[in-house]
Amino acid sequence: MPHTPTGPDSTVFPDIAGYRLLRVIGHGGMATVYLGTQLSLGRDVAIKVMLPEALADEVSRRRFENEARTIARLEHPNIVGIHEVGRTEDGLPWYSMPYLPHGHLGGRDLTGDHTRVREVLRALLSALAYAHARGVIHRDVKAENVLFDEADRPLLADFGIALRRGYGTRVTMVGLAVGSTAYMAPEQARGQQVDFRADLYSVGVLAWEMLNGSLPYQGEDALSMAIAHTQNPIPRLSPPLRHWQRFIDRALAKSPGRRFADANQMLQALAQVPQRDGKREPVVTGTFRRIGEGTRRLGDGARQVSPMLWIPAVLVVAAGIGFLLRPSSAPGIDAPAPGQARAAGGATAPVDAEGLAHEEARAPATTATSTEAATPQAAPVSASDRHLGDAERQLRVGQLAAPVGANAFESLSRAWQADREHLRFAPLSGRALDAAGQRATALIAKGEHDNAAKLLTAARQHAIATGQADGESMRRLRKRVDEALEVRINQAVTDVDRGEAVASLASADAVGLDAAATARLRRQAMTIPDVAALAASVAGGARVVRSSDGVYAISNTPVSRADYGAFIAATGHKSASCRARGSVLRALSSKDWEDPGFEQSPSDPVVCVSWHDAVEYARWRSEREGRSIVVASTAQGASVATPASGPAEWRSDCAAACKDRIAAGPSQRDALASRALDPRRGYDDVGFRLAHLP
Repeated sequence: MPHTPTGPDSTVFPDIAGYRLLRVIGHGGMATVYLGTQLSLGRDVAIKVMLPEALADEVSRRRFENEARTIARLEHPNIVGIHEVGRTEDGLPWYSMPYLPHGHLGGRDLTGDHTRVREVLRALLSALAYAHARGVIHRDVKAENVLFDEADRPLLADFGIALRRGYGTRVTMVGLAVGSTAYMAPEQARGQQVDFRADLYSVGVLAWEMLNGSLPYQGEDALSMAIAHTQNPIPRLSPPLRHWQRFIDRALAKSPGRRFADANQMLQALAQVPQRDGKREPVVTGTFRRIGEGTRRLGDGARQVSPMLWIPAVLVVAAGIGFLLRPSSAPGIDAPAPGQARAAGGATAPVDAEGLAHEEARAPATTATSTEAATPQAAPVSASDRHLGDAERQLRVGQLAAPVGANAFESLSRAWQADREHLRFAPLSGRALDAAGQRATALIAKGEHDNAAKLLTAARQHAIATGQADGESMRRLRKRVDEALEVRINQAVTDVDRGEAVASLASADAVGLDAAATARLRRQAMTIPDVAALAASVAGGARVVRSSDGVYAISNTPVSRADYGAFIAATGHKSASCRARGSVLRALSSKDWEDPGFEQSPSDPVVCVSWHDAVEYARWRSEREGRSIVVASTAQGASVATPASGPAEWRSDCAAACKDRIAAGPSQRDALASRALDPRRGYDDVGFRLAHLP
C-alpha cells in the first residue's frame, strides 16, 4: 500500500481513488499539497493531504472533515472553493480544490501600485465579510494564501484550519494555536480565543506588506516574530505613505476592541484613504526572499519554521513569558518612566494606549550647572558591574526568571548589553543556565509543565540575546530537558495519559530541542491513545477508568430504550424472551424489552434483554462508530454506582464455567451486589452498560 510522502522530494504518492497525483506543489508543517488530475472530469486540481502528526486521532480527523465540508459550502468569487473531501488509503484526510498556477500575492511586488493594492484589499475584505457572516474564521490570512486565477483576480485560499464559532480556538487535537506568526494577531499568538477581528489584523499586515514590500515586524524565527506582534509598537509609515497611517493603526491595533468592528467597516475605511489625486504613488523598496518554490517576504534573517515545532513555543508566550522579555521599568535601571518611550538621544516621549511613541519627543535634559559639576563624586561603578551584582543576588535567592524587572536572566542580559567582554559575565550566565536546567527538570518530573516552559523560554531568550544559543551551557540544558521529558513521556505511556505527554512537549519547544529530538518525543506522545477525547465523544458522557484490565471510557448511563430501539430498527434483531427474575414460570402475558410489564420512558434503561442481546448491540455500535465497544466487565464498571432502585446490569464476567453471566448491582427486587444468571434470557430488572476501548 502506498505511503504518504514525508517531504517535498518524495516520489511515493498517497493513493486517492478517482485521482492521479502528478507532483508535489507545496509542503508545510500540517499538510502536503499535490497537483493531480480528477479522472472523472479530466481537470487539474490541487489536493491537500494532511500529515499524520497534524491530525493524529479519529476525533480530530472527523472534526477536520466536518469543517472542510462547512467551508465547501462557501460560494464567493474571491474564495477558493473545495471540490471534494475524503481519506487516502492510509486513512489521512484530504480535500481537493481548483489548481491556480498563477502564483500568490507573496510573489508580486505591488509597492507603488496603490490602485492594485486597493483592489486586492477590497477582494479579501469582501471574501471575509461573506465568510464571517456565516460563522467561519479563516485564522491564516497571509500572502501565500492569496492566489490569482486566469483573470488575475485575487482569491482567498486555505480555509483548511478555519473554525466555525463554537469550536473554540483550535482544530488540531494537540490543542495548539495554528497560523503564520508573520501575520498573526496578538491574541492568536498568545493562544487566546480569537474571532473575526484576528482575520482583519492579518489583512492589515498584508496592507503594510503590499505598500512597503516588507513585513511590519521582523524576527529571527517564528517565536520572536510572534513576540514582536504582541509587544512591539505599530510601525510608522514613510512620508510618501503617511496618508495610509490611520488605516494601518486601526488595522494593527493590539487590542481587538480597537480594530475595525467588521470587514465592512474596514472596507469603508479603505475607501476613505486619500487617493493622492489618482496618480501612481512613489515606490517604496522592499526585499523579497525565495523559499522553496514560492516567494516569501520575512525580512532580514527570518526563517520559515514548521508549525509543529513553533506553535507550542508561541503558546508559552500566552502563559506569560512575553513579559520576561520587556525592558525593565524599574526606577534607576536606564528605563523610561511609566507612560514614556525612549527617543533618539536618550529623550523620552509620551506613549499612547497602544504603546506608540508620539512623533514629538521631549528635548534632552539640560546639563548640570558649574556648581553641581564641582561637587566631589564617588568613583563610579560600571553599569555592567551593577547588573552582574544584581544577577548574583537574584541567583542566590532563586529569582531566575521572575519577578519581572528583578530576575537573574534580565539582569544578566542588561549586563551583557553594557559590557559584552566583562570577565564575570560568562561564568555567571553559565551558572544561571545550569540552575534553570536543574529547576526545569524538577518541574517536569512533577508535571508542572507550564512553569517549566516559562522558565525554559526565559533561559533560551537570554541565551539568544547574548549570543549563547549554541554554547556549552545551552547544550547541557537541552540534554537535561531531553532526558527528563523522555522519562516523563515514558511514564505517560505506562499510565495511558496522552494529555500529560502532550503537555510535556511545551518544554521541548521552549528550550529549543533540535528537530529530531522534538519529533521523537512527539511521536512517543502521539502513540498514546487519547482516552479523554474518546470519553468526551461518547453520547451521554463517559468517564475514564484505569483498572488492572487497562484504560477504558465507561458510559455514564446504561443503554436506554431509545438507543436499543434504534438497534432493533436498523438490524431487525429478535430479542430473547423475558421473565421476572425469581419466577420459575413465565408470566401469563409475554414480556419483552418494549413491554416489560411496567411503564418506561424512552430515556429509561432498557431491560428484558439477554446478555447475548447486549453483546449484539455492542457489536453493532462498534461497527457503526469504528471503534471497539463492549459490554462492561465488573472491573470496568466498578467506578459506576447503580441506583438502589434498579435495574441491575449485565457484566461480561463468567460464572459456573461460563454457563452463566454476572448481573451486578442492586435492583428493585433485592439488594444483592451480584448474582449469576442465564445469559440466554432477559430479565425485567437487568439492563446493561458499555465500555469504550481506545
